[in-house]
Amino acid sequence: MKKLIIATIALAAITIAPNTYAQTKMVGGAAMYPTKNIIENAVNSKDHTTLVEAVKAAGLVQTLQSAGPFTVFAPTNEAFNKLPKGTVETLVKPENKTALIKILTYHVVSGKVSAAQLMAKIKAGKGTAELNTVSGGILKAMIQGGKIYLVDEKGGKSWVTIADVNQSNGVIHVVNTVLMPN
Repeated sequence: MKKLIIATIALAAITIAPNTYAQTKMVGGAAMYPTKNIIENAVNSKDHTTLVEAVKAAGLVQTLQSAGPFTVFAPTNEAFNKLPKGTVETLVKPENKTALIKILTYHVVSGKVSAAQLMAKIKAGKGTAELNTVSGGILKAMIQGGKIYLVDEKGGKSWVTIADVNQSNGVIHVVNTVLMPN
């Protein structure tokens, strides 16, 4: 009986392990584990240090560690570097917390929206899908050249460079430009 229990556990481990590994993606040189939440994974990405700093300055860490689920369009450090010089340094100052929160929550949609679901919404919308962000703004999603891109309220475009980075409380889609609300 003892051997049967051990064999069953071993078989279960072998069956589950490939599925867990297959869902783990590399972002910024770090594994993003689907068993960890958005913050637990993001702090390990070398490509998202500016985003993590901004989330901390905005006081959104606890929110993004909560159950969610959330869909986060996560700009890379390079995306933040595209902003005019001094923008990030100005936004993370305590007196600009409200503006920072608005920009960061503009990158978040309630619920877990996979790339396949987003593409289905775009198809259903005849080429465009509108996403209501947590900030109250709207992002437009489209497909161009086989890639998902987002258009912000100011007309700026951002490509999804890494899709479906699953988290315990949602999903992250890495984007190459900071999205700006009105």
